[in-house]
Amino acid sequence: MKEWLEFAAVWLILKKLGVLPRRLARGFAASVTSLLFSLQPKLRKTAEFNLRLAFPDWSEAQRKDATRKMVRNLGWMAAEFARFPRLTKENIENVVILEGHENFLEGQRRGKGVLYLTGHIGAWELSSFAHALYGYPLHFMARPLDNQRLDALVNKYRCASGNEPIFKNESARAMLRILKGGGTVGILADQNTMPEEGVFVDFFGKSACTTTGLARVALHTGAAVVPGYAYWDESIQKYRLRFEPPVELIRTGDTERDVFENTKRFTKVIEEIIRKHPDQWVWIHQRWKNRPKGEPALYDF
Repeated sequence: MKEWLEFAAVWLILKKLGVLPRRLARGFAASVTSLLFSLQPKLRKTAEFNLRLAFPDWSEAQRKDATRKMVRNLGWMAAEFARFPRLTKENIENVVILEGHENFLEGQRRGKGVLYLTGHIGAWELSSFAHALYGYPLHFMARPLDNQRLDALVNKYRCASGNEPIFKNESARAMLRILKGGGTVGILADQNTMPEEGVFVDFFGKSACTTTGLARVALHTGAAVVPGYAYWDESIQKYRLRFEPPVELIRTGDTERDVFENTKRFTKVIEEIIRKHPDQWVWIHQRWKNRPKGEPALYDF
């Protein structure tokens, strides 16, 4: 019964947002996320803590403004997600335009597949959806939701433009097959990782446990690692799907050192993107939760 109720609630919200005019849908969703955020003191504390850590020179007003815009951005993305069925290759330019796409094409021309390096920045769900409508579908790493009906609904929306999920139990083999065929795999590489699955690298001046999966696959396959992200440009009232130049891999012959150094390099790229658009990253995630052995916890609330 609980699963059915969850499914019904999300289905209803998606359908209602999906039929509203875009401006109204975005405004309504932003209001709802703002209300929900105000009722979550732990999330508010996490955002404040993270912003203090990342931008120690900022004023309280700057942190509050970044938090407000982050919450608004999450609402906007929910509205855009609900409107996926209305997006087509003919109208996608009204919502998302490409920027630096020659960088993605350069990675693709290398012929060993593309690892699309991204994070929870701007409209990350929209970025891959839009890129598929432009003619470049990808496979994305997916963590199945506990509610199977809800998981199927979410993936139906995500895959409507031609993208396909890769689930964790098949991830390694599937990624190798896709890259060997010259395909693209999108990976969100900006969240806290369990120590046994990652390494501690610098992120905004503080060690953060980061997945090594991207570096290991890139080193093994030779796939091009191309950073990509969709950020909101207020001046044109659209999202720009921006691609940065492929990240050149460090190869010393020492596998573990190469994994560490390349993970560090990828994380630095994500940090630089966030610094350009600090109000469009999800600061409510406890990115620095896991600590190196012997270090005290940072989140004591």
